[in-house]
Amino acid sequence: MVVLPLSRFPNEFDAHMNAASPGPSPDGSSINWFRIASAATLVAGGALLLSGKRRSGLFVAATGTALALMDQQDLLRKWWAALPQYIDDIQELLNQAEGAVEEFATQREKLGKVLGR
Repeated sequence: MVVLPLSRFPNEFDAHMNAASPGPSPDGSSINWFRIASAATLVAGGALLLSGKRRSGLFVAATGTALALMDQQDLLRKWWAALPQYIDDIQELLNQAEGAVEEFATQREKLGKVLGR
């Protein structure tokens, strides 16, 4: 089992566990505080929910979710663009299910007439 020190994040680890910390990345990016804040808020919301404080736990969890979604704007845009096709597919599936239920109802009526009920 490998224990990761909390002072270094997983994306900063080399292939060799004994190697020194590489420090900041060459492109100049630093720690993503936005992700850390959203993760901490989600964890705090979960802790509040588990401790029985539903209202505050839901509020904090919703805030963490909003922060996480703000961090993932590109992914959210892709999902938003794909959403109409999913809605159309679900609508078609529901129409087929409705047709099957109507067909079943007509067959039931025919069977009831044949059996004299």
